[in-house]
Amino acid sequence: MLKMKNRNGRKIVLFIFISLSFSAFATVRLPKLISDGMVLQRDCKVKVWGWADPNEKITIEIAGKKLACQANEKGEWVALLSPQKSGGPFSMEITGTNSIKISNILFGDVWLCSGQSNMELPMSRVKPRYEDLINNSENTNIRCFTVSQKYNFKNPEADFNMGEWKMANPTNVLKFSAVAYFFAKELYDNYKVPVGLINASLGGSPIEAWMSEDALKKFPDFYTETLKFRNDDLIKQIEKSDNERIGTWYAELVKKDAGYKNTTNHWSNFELVTADWGIMNIPGYWADTELGAVNGVVWFRKEIQLTSDMAGKQARLNLGRIVDADSVFINGSFIGTTSYQYPPRWYTVPANVLKDGNNTIVVRVISNSGKGGFVLDKPYTLTVGNTTIDLKGVWHYKLGARMPPLGSQTFIRWKPMGLYNAMIAPLRNYNIKGVIWYQGESNTGNPAEYAQLFPAMILDWRMQFKQGVFPFLFVQLPNFMEPNPNPAPSSWAVLRESQLKTLSVPKTGMAVAIDLGEWNDVHPLNKLDVGKRLVLAAQYVAYHDKKVVYSGPVYKSMKIVGSKIELTFDHIGSGLIVKNGQHLHYFSIAGADKKFVWAKAEIKGNKVIVWSDEVTNPVAVRYAWADNPENANLYNRENLPASPFRTDSW
Repeated sequence: MLKMKNRNGRKIVLFIFISLSFSAFATVRLPKLISDGMVLQRDCKVKVWGWADPNEKITIEIAGKKLACQANEKGEWVALLSPQKSGGPFSMEITGTNSIKISNILFGDVWLCSGQSNMELPMSRVKPRYEDLINNSENTNIRCFTVSQKYNFKNPEADFNMGEWKMANPTNVLKFSAVAYFFAKELYDNYKVPVGLINASLGGSPIEAWMSEDALKKFPDFYTETLKFRNDDLIKQIEKSDNERIGTWYAELVKKDAGYKNTTNHWSNFELVTADWGIMNIPGYWADTELGAVNGVVWFRKEIQLTSDMAGKQARLNLGRIVDADSVFINGSFIGTTSYQYPPRWYTVPANVLKDGNNTIVVRVISNSGKGGFVLDKPYTLTVGNTTIDLKGVWHYKLGARMPPLGSQTFIRWKPMGLYNAMIAPLRNYNIKGVIWYQGESNTGNPAEYAQLFPAMILDWRMQFKQGVFPFLFVQLPNFMEPNPNPAPSSWAVLRESQLKTLSVPKTGMAVAIDLGEWNDVHPLNKLDVGKRLVLAAQYVAYHDKKVVYSGPVYKSMKIVGSKIELTFDHIGSGLIVKNGQHLHYFSIAGADKKFVWAKAEIKGNKVIVWSDEVTNPVAVRYAWADNPENANLYNRENLPASPFRTDSW
């Protein structure tokens, strides 16, 4: 409204109606995936989709071709691009009431990479092992979109809240999934076709978290749990309770910690006298010392002698792995901290911290439950220039605070269906070549059930994506935990068997990894060979190379011949071999009493003969049937390990 005077001085009021444009709500909008640097699937009709005003007309132009579509009454639109050969880069322009231009688009092969921590684990976690590969990772034809980690128990989401395509280079690749990157690199080296990775993974997640509502209805216990967590108030209540309980525990810990109480006599101080401190050999756990199974804070100190040429130089400190959390000081200077037990402790010591002569390393370790300490069979070193000092051996230690065990938080993000709705559902329109999957550790509590859950999830994704029977490749669980000296039940072995059974699902492939794990680390660092073995499966299943030997031996059948059992295998390649030694290891045999004993085994032609003098009437054989089947050594000549198996179903 505007007031003004006319020539006679009388006031008049003019009402000016301005037509407001609500184009902010009606403009063409694209999902996060459809963005600069994206890789689109070659050789198929590709969906491009988004949102606009109801019934708005949209045009898409790419590679000199133009097509049109119209939004529906909800403002949703989808266009189909005609199949394109691999290549690029291209630009795409999407026009409605507004125009969006997307640049640097490639056509190639798109792989969805999902699972739990061993898929999530980034290249930064394996950097010291693969520094040369990282330094030479520049490749504009390998790109990754990392899906933001969140959950939703109510409904499938239409888009991600963030995310962008990143090209492989020494900086970006540090955030790529290590397994996915090595898979992509091997694929590109073989086929010279651009590779797009979509990393939708989350550490600790069980398989049921990745399944849709339709799939979970076949598993009533999980479905009931899903319905329970649709209650926002319940989630807030649990989170509030957890935060208060955990926050109180840590506040009390700091308050009680004797090492922090006196700033002039802080236990990280270089001059501190340790005459009343105990002695412990590192690595190890203080539960095995006279201190006993204590939770809380324990401080550790070690003195080392350095030469004058090391003084003042930057250095690398490797403290293996520590349970659960640590803070590190050298000569009183804070070096770094890690808040949970799984990451390797790789710290950079800044210049001017180290000095000539005596130096003191102090580690404050928090144990919130279980056994606290330094994980065995890991490196503990200080490297200055070309000199590496072994830090294993005698350290001084002292209890800073004793606390009751801290109960775990409630991991709501792992509950059934939540990750599917938020991290997989928004992908359904995006055309893919296939899936690589590394998961199962979190389902070892009920490993037999995995034989139903895993195939159900694969079929569910194929139905939800509506892109046909796309290849689904997965990693069988690696070896883990201390080896058992005797044949024994194993939940990890049963889960591996459940994974093996999943090969009955069409267009699936499995990478055996029982020789790529670490007994003391659920996150083994050798991700390069995992990626390579997945590529072998991809060559056969996805790229239809029927000549490639893509699998190690897989048990086929057995025959009892007197006091021995004769085994036959699929995927023998160019022949069975004994790797690392002259005799096969980790075969066990049982009679009708179902008591397994270690057995002798030998290769005869393309078969394995198994027997034991203790079992005269054998009925069953098991191979590599353990959490950690150390030294299991049946391979084919292509250097691929046999999958663990059992001939019984006990």
